[in-house]
Amino acid sequence: MFTILFWVLSALMLGSAVCVVLFRNPVNSAMSLVLSFLALAALYVTLDAFFIGIIQVLVYAGAVMVLFLFIIMLLDLKAEARRRLNLAALTGGLAVLLGFVVLIAQVVKSLPSSGEPFPTLSRSGYSDVSDVGMALFSGFNLPFQVIGVLLLVATVGVVILSRRQLR
Repeated sequence: MFTILFWVLSALMLGSAVCVVLFRNPVNSAMSLVLSFLALAALYVTLDAFFIGIIQVLVYAGAVMVLFLFIIMLLDLKAEARRRLNLAALTGGLAVLLGFVVLIAQVVKSLPSSGEPFPTLSRSGYSDVSDVGMALFSGFNLPFQVIGVLLLVATVGVVILSRRQLR
């Protein structure tokens, strides 16, 4: 059952990620990105990482996408006009994609445990939240603080850009 659910959620996530790139309207692309984030959160939940799944929905599908949509609406972006297809760029892109898929397949085949099922997760006395908190604030405290400052700078930048357009 979990294998079928994994493949369905993975196909949904990858399909919506492709739609992010293919859609011409920025609002449609942003909504496809929300669907991709929700499918990823569902994948986390199927892996018993409930906290990460909930944080995925709250932070990325919630706050970050609201910020993206705010910026799209603020800048009044229109749908991109259709252009002629560049055959050289398309051929190069497909060649890079094929090489990437072949490389990923070789790496997966070379893994010693690629054919074995996943071992069961050991349950400890700690909860998922405490494990994430200990990893985040013990080993990744500086990157966590840097990302917080970057988000603050981006928010201040959006406010400054919106004030210039009102004048």
